[in-house]
Amino acid sequence: MKKSHKTAGLLFLTLMTLIMAGTYFLYRDYRLFLSTPITKEPQSFYLTIKSGTGFSGLVHELSRRNLLNSPGYLKWYAKTENLARRLKAGQYHFPAVPTPVELLEKLVRGEVIRYRLTIPEGWTFQQMLTAIQQHPRISITLDGLTDKAIMERLGYPEKHPEGLFYPDTYLFPDKMTDADFLRRAYDTMQRIIEEEWHNRSHDTETRTPYEALILASIVEKETGVEYERAKIAGVFNRRIKKGMRLQTDPTVIYGMGSTFKGNIRRKDLRKDTPYNTYTRFGLPPTPIALPGRAAIHAALHPEKGDALYFVAKGDGSHQFSATLKEHNRAVTRYQLNNE
Repeated sequence: MKKSHKTAGLLFLTLMTLIMAGTYFLYRDYRLFLSTPITKEPQSFYLTIKSGTGFSGLVHELSRRNLLNSPGYLKWYAKTENLARRLKAGQYHFPAVPTPVELLEKLVRGEVIRYRLTIPEGWTFQQMLTAIQQHPRISITLDGLTDKAIMERLGYPEKHPEGLFYPDTYLFPDKMTDADFLRRAYDTMQRIIEEEWHNRSHDTETRTPYEALILASIVEKETGVEYERAKIAGVFNRRIKKGMRLQTDPTVIYGMGSTFKGNIRRKDLRKDTPYNTYTRFGLPPTPIALPGRAAIHAALHPEKGDALYFVAKGDGSHQFSATLKEHNRAVTRYQLNNE
C-alpha cells in the first residue's frame, strides 16, 4: 500500500515537472515569437485591411501569403492585449519584415500609406476637381455633377464653389472619396479665413470674410511675387475706398470662361459680365480662383501708400504708379515698347 502511494506521488511529481517544463518552453517559444520577425523572408510587403475585416481574416491573409508561422500565438497576443478589435482598415507598407508586436502596433495606430496631391494656389475650382478625379487613388463619387449639385452633396447648398477650397499639398489614404477630399479642403479654408479675418487690419475695405476671399483670389491671380501681394492689395483697397473700378484683367478672363483663348482684347474689356471690373464697380460676385494663405493675409493687411495703378514689367513684377499720367508712361515703357 505504501509502495503504491509512493509510486503515485512519483508519477504526480513527474507529471507536474513535465507540465512546468512544457509551460516554460511554451512561454519561452511564445516570447521568442513576439520578438522575432513574422517570417524569415527578408522582404518588404504591402498589406490591405478592408473595412469590416475581422482579426481572423487578417490571420488568414498572413498565413495564406506565408507571412505568419504561428497564427495561434498571434491570436493569443491580440486577445491578451485587447488589440483584435482595434485594427484600422487601409493599405499598409512594411519596408522591413516586422515582429508580431510591431505588426499589430502599426495596424492599431492606423499608419496607412498616405498618397499625395498638390493643389496649386491660383487654380480654379474646376482645375482642382479635375486633378482630384484623375488621381488613381481617389474614389470618384461626384462625376458628372454640376457645381451646384456638388455643393449640395457636400452639405453646402447655395454656395458657389470657387475660392472656398484651400490650395495645398494633401496626404490621404487609399480610396478616399473625392467628396471627402473636398470637405477636407473646404474645412481647411474655413479655418484659415476665420483666423485671418480675426487678425485683420482695420485698413481693409473688405466687409466680410467672403469679400476678403474674393479680393485675395484677385491678388493671387495678379502676382506670384511674394513681396508684391500687400502692395497690390493696397492698390485695390484704395480704389474701392475712392469708388474707382478695380479694372483687373484676371476677373475679365474668369468671366469670359471657355471663350478665353489666351489673349485678352479691347472688346473683351468692354463686354459686360458680372466679373468685368472694367465695366462694373466693386468686387466681382465670387472669388475667381483658390487663394493661398499669403494672398488672404495680404488682402486683409493691404500695404499703405498712394499707388492706384500697376502694370506688369515683363519679369513677373509690376511697376506701381500714383497717377494715371505716371501709369500711362509705365504702360508705354513696359508693354507698348515690348510689343
